[in-house]
Amino acid sequence: MKTVIKFTNLVPYLYFLSVIAYWFTAVNRRDGMSAYPILLFGIPFLWQIIRPSRKLNFSLGIVFVCLSSYLIMAYISNALSILNWSESAQQLLFYSGVLVIGNFIMSLWIIRNSIKKVF
Repeated sequence: MKTVIKFTNLVPYLYFLSVIAYWFTAVNRRDGMSAYPILLFGIPFLWQIIRPSRKLNFSLGIVFVCLSSYLIMAYISNALSILNWSESAQQLLFYSGVLVIGNFIMSLWIIRNSIKKVF
């Protein structure tokens, strides 16, 4: 049971690494070599898996909760028609909806791990 609990604490980091890998492959197909800087976003998450740090963990959680909350506010403003979005921006908002909710939940999970001091 302890191994299951240990690996469930790694789920948010693996989630963000998989999102970064997907983002990299999508941009790499379209733009080629200019997609490689995207892989730099995965370094903090890999570092948390290899050598966990409580400060880095809390920082990652706070940063991604803030980014996710801004995106959630964009969804709410789109639903209430507060802002007029272009057609391509509305399609992007629609297709990335699951990702925004996933990012928010995983960010809260990272913060919970850092508060509970579980690594």
